Amino acid sequence: MARARQVAVIGSSGSTPGSDLWRLAEAVGRGLGEAGATLVCGAGPGVMEAASQGAAAAGGRVIGIVQGHDIVVANPYCTEVVASGIGHARNLAVVASGEAVIAVGGEWGTLSEIGLARTIGRPVVALSSWDLSGHGEMDDAPGVLYVETPAEAVSTALTSLP
Repeated sequence: MARARQVAVIGSSGSTPGSDLWRLAEAVGRGLGEAGATLVCGAGPGVMEAASQGAAAAGGRVIGIVQGHDIVVANPYCTEVVASGIGHARNLAVVASGEAVIAVGGEWGTLSEIGLARTIGRPVVALSSWDLSGHGEMDDAPGVLYVETPAEAVSTALTSLP
């Protein structure tokens, strides 16, 4: 049996049901589920829960990686939960567990995940997320791909897989 491709979805834990970011994340999750990809996330509320809900509704699998030791804090749409016990350092586990990363919106934690993902060579697809630039070889944020729609985010992430 072949292992499903894994895509990490990151974003703001503060986004609320019905908000624009929630709808975008839910559509991303649904698209990943329909494509047969496994969604990996931080298992929390907001974008993580919305994406998880979308993937679960499409019959997809969701691996949630919680910050602490208690798996019951994961959002209810996670089909598997990993208790990392490492706090915010779990951000690395999330992005390393995805072969590509989709960022939907985001706050400081999302920015750290984008940086970690690029440091380890994961492509990052940004949907209504951070607009990044740099200097020298970091000019135009290499490896960060900007998209406009959830469908484009899913397609771009899946076609960027090694």
